[in-house]
Amino acid sequence: MACLLEAPLRISVLSEVTATSRHYVDRLFDPDPQKVLQGVIDMKNAVIGNNKQKANLIVLGAVPRLLYLLQQSSSSEELRTECAVVLGSLAMGTENNIKSLVDCHIIPALLQGLLCPDLIFIEACLRCLRTVFISPVTPVQLLYTDPTVIPHLMSLLSRSQRTQEYITQIFSHCCKTPEHQAVLFNHGAIQNIAPLLISPSYKVYGRLSVRMQALKCFSVLAYENTQVSMTLVNVLVDGELLAQVFVRMMQRDQPIEMQLTAAKCLTYMCRAGAIRTDNSCIVLKTLPCLVRMCSKEHLLEERVEGAETLAYLMEPDVELQRIASTTDHLVAMLADYFKYPSSVSAITDIKRLDHDLKHAHELRQAAFKLYASLGSNDEDIRKKITETENMMDRIVSGLSESSIKVRLAAVRCLHSLSRSVQQLRTSFHDHAVWKPLMKLLQNAPDEVLVMASSTLCNLLLEFSPSKEPILESGVIELLCSLTQSDSPALRVNGIWALMNMAFQADQKVKVEIVRGLGTEQLFRLLSDPDGNVLMKTLGLLRNLLSTRPIMSSHGKQIMQAVTLILEAERSIEVKEQTLCILANVADGNTAKELIMTNEDVLQKIKYYMGHSNVKLQLAATFCISNLIWNEDDVQAVVNSDCAHKGSQERQDKLREMGFVDILHKLTQASDPNLCDRAKTAMQQYLA
Repeated sequence: MACLLEAPLRISVLSEVTATSRHYVDRLFDPDPQKVLQGVIDMKNAVIGNNKQKANLIVLGAVPRLLYLLQQSSSSEELRTECAVVLGSLAMGTENNIKSLVDCHIIPALLQGLLCPDLIFIEACLRCLRTVFISPVTPVQLLYTDPTVIPHLMSLLSRSQRTQEYITQIFSHCCKTPEHQAVLFNHGAIQNIAPLLISPSYKVYGRLSVRMQALKCFSVLAYENTQVSMTLVNVLVDGELLAQVFVRMMQRDQPIEMQLTAAKCLTYMCRAGAIRTDNSCIVLKTLPCLVRMCSKEHLLEERVEGAETLAYLMEPDVELQRIASTTDHLVAMLADYFKYPSSVSAITDIKRLDHDLKHAHELRQAAFKLYASLGSNDEDIRKKITETENMMDRIVSGLSESSIKVRLAAVRCLHSLSRSVQQLRTSFHDHAVWKPLMKLLQNAPDEVLVMASSTLCNLLLEFSPSKEPILESGVIELLCSLTQSDSPALRVNGIWALMNMAFQADQKVKVEIVRGLGTEQLFRLLSDPDGNVLMKTLGLLRNLLSTRPIMSSHGKQIMQAVTLILEAERSIEVKEQTLCILANVADGNTAKELIMTNEDVLQKIKYYMGHSNVKLQLAATFCISNLIWNEDDVQAVVNSDCAHKGSQERQDKLREMGFVDILHKLTQASDPNLCDRAKTAMQQYLA
């Protein structure tokens, strides 16, 4: 019988709850305004801390009625304010609550309410807007739909400390794109928010201070924004430069969140070029503050943010990387990120422990990012990283973690370390990192593929012990498929890896590359709109053509492609590489004939010998030098009176076309390399 009664009992309880909630909603429709006000106040008290009640009221249609009452000019200011308070309380429930409120067009209604002169009502609307906008499910673009909203919010900043707190919090959460930064900047965000940095540090109901919210605004405004950063560096606040205000906010006696956010502001200003990397506020204040945040005495999220910001700060600067690597044993300190929380964790708060267990992967991600940044340039730092306990094993494990962000950070770290010849020959070989890397390349998002294929390029360098086993694993097909990607970065990496693979490779590998790529795709890549793809394709071609059988089978097509590139509007680097290919092929009999019978190509070589750019002159002169050279003819016709016939005919034709006169002039060139190359060619003529 107990089982039979259980279901009706649940229905009975649910009906009772729904009936109670219905009573609150019904009172909103009472004809007596005073009873409506009392009903809203009672509803406010009923929903505080009660998510179930909030959900019931939303389902029963309370939101449209509350919004109607809030927008009616006939409603008293007290009623409108209480409606805004209840809506704010409903917004503090679940994400589904927020979605329902947004679907009911709460944002336009509250923004309209800000035009009311009553400050208490304005504060209630702003508080509710703040709660809605800080939710990840709210489309922040809704703040920018009406162009009058941002300037009006700026004008409300001076009304009270509450308006300052709520508006700056809205701005810091809704500034997500360069377009958002531009709108806020153009409407005076810097001038209006800067004075708030010296506001009294107060808290209202446990919320963060106005100073903290103003600081967060500057961090999101300055991120990757040169215009904002260059403006900030010249701003004075109460007679003090803004950068110095940020430095004071990083002092140890300030709240940790304030120290971190101030460090982020200075980091972003530095990365945008507004502050030099050798400025004392970066070297002596910002960097040590961020290193300090990485220590295990801080909370997980503080350690993550500290490590990621530090990685971003020093990413392009080798000197900052060296300073950081010797500050507070940072390299060893980061090893603790992989052991957290440990079995002997000092965390006694069960909720905190549960939270940290769920987010421990963020620490690993941050550590990999910081190691990648630290080791991106300096060989000694890379060595120190790889010698950190179990580091290579941790990277290998990271490549197969379930979190895509950890996998990406781990492969970034691997890529950084793969720039070291020593590490490629030792740690990478000892731990066979190419195996998990190849596995990662099989099925991954483009972001991971780009970094993994870039790392593979380094593993395929001539001196890497991993090159042979990678070749044997059937990588050519994979790399050829990358060259057909829509992503230019993946096409570059695919070609780059093939280029490295073809360098000084035996004929079998080169034939396999040409077969896998296909001549059609190879020549398609030679007309790729991306300059980097073209450069690497030319590099691949140059390496493939260092053995002559490729030229004998595809010579005419290659000559056609070369001519098109030399005629097109291309960079000096592309033209130089193309001429180098010609020089490479001009040391074989078949290719020499193809060049000598192609008037267009000869005229192009002649043109570039007289070019204003020395690199192009050198490459073109090298082509002629190889055409004149008769070593191959001698090898081809041993003990024959015709030994020099081929080279003599070429020399005669080149003389007729004026090449000897040009070479003679180049022997007087101011560039010593060009002068020597021209003299060598002339000597071959006289030999």
